Amino acid sequence: MHYGFRNVGTCSTRVEFDVEEGKLRNIRFADGCNGNLKALAALAEGMMVDEAILRLGGITCGMKGTSCGDQLARHLQGLRKQNV
Repeated sequence: MHYGFRNVGTCSTRVEFDVEEGKLRNIRFADGCNGNLKALAALAEGMMVDEAILRLGGITCGMKGTSCGDQLARHLQGLRKQNV
């Protein structure tokens, strides 16, 4: 299933991804640090949702209380709470 979310507190403004059989696929960030976000998406591609939440959740960027990876993890946690 395809999902899209608005990011808050990061340079990237949006993230879109698919979840297929519990795995992340086709992760795309809008705006932000292009190279870093391509790398993050490539590393998380095929990762189980729960693993992505554990690895990316809580990571901060500079003085911000979040990061693009943390935003992805938060969106995934929200889906988990909805039992998606």
